[in-house]
Amino acid sequence: MPTRPFRFGVSMPAIGSRSAWQARARQAEDLGYDVLQVPDHLGTPAPFPALVSAADATTTLRLGTLVLNAGFYRPALLARDIADTDQLTDGRLEVGLGAGYAQAEFRTAELPYPPPADRVVHLAHTVAELHRMFATPDRPPKVHRHPTPRLMLGGLGDRVLRLAAREADIVGFPVMALTTPPGADPQQVLADRVAHVRAEAGARLGALELHLFVSAVVLTAAAEALTPIRRTAPNLTEDQIRRLPNVLAGPPAQLTETLHRYRETYGLSYFSVREEHMTDFAKVMAHLR
Repeated sequence: MPTRPFRFGVSMPAIGSRSAWQARARQAEDLGYDVLQVPDHLGTPAPFPALVSAADATTTLRLGTLVLNAGFYRPALLARDIADTDQLTDGRLEVGLGAGYAQAEFRTAELPYPPPADRVVHLAHTVAELHRMFATPDRPPKVHRHPTPRLMLGGLGDRVLRLAAREADIVGFPVMALTTPPGADPQQVLADRVAHVRAEAGARLGALELHLFVSAVVLTAAAEALTPIRRTAPNLTEDQIRRLPNVLAGPPAQLTETLHRYRETYGLSYFSVREEHMTDFAKVMAHLR
């Protein structure tokens, strides 16, 4: 796989007032982030209005979803939202889609919670329908890029990664703290998932961008800095936590080496962080530009 330039995203899960939201979007752009992303969970802002508002306050920042729960949508309705958001952001939209996993959110939305295989089938159907509906440039729904705006599919399971390898522009690897078995090496888990994508991608491999969502950035190697992560992954040892690809702990120069290694070893070149780590991670980004 050819070496890709680094790209960096920041996930912002809350809006607040219009002025505060737009100020944070401008801050992300000023810090050098490439993409502002919003999640798709009940209890967080509706993704598409938030992205349109962020676009109004910025000029080069791309806008993305990390990631939409495909189970919340029917393809024709989702295509309409994507097309209008793409138009209102002047083609800066990137669409992230996942199969959905939070059973409680399906229940709150009064939607059935299908088994995993059925959720992946619906995700695949959604992707195929989006490609079909956007295939004709001169008929609505219209988007700037065909067959769809840049598409990320995220997950760790074999079926989702097979779909991503064959249909997406970007393959997203989510937080691994809750899916790493006790005793397993998290780095090997990631290596296995990347190998699966490479095997499934075939001739498409060179066109794929690989993305990793970073759940924690701590610019120190102190053990106490890992305390919040231990609360979410109590079954993992401290060594396993330090080896989680989604956890970056150490001074900026060390983390710069880590991200270069991730790109060389796994082909990862696109990294996103939570908003709470936006300023700290910008210090690492400065070494990678």
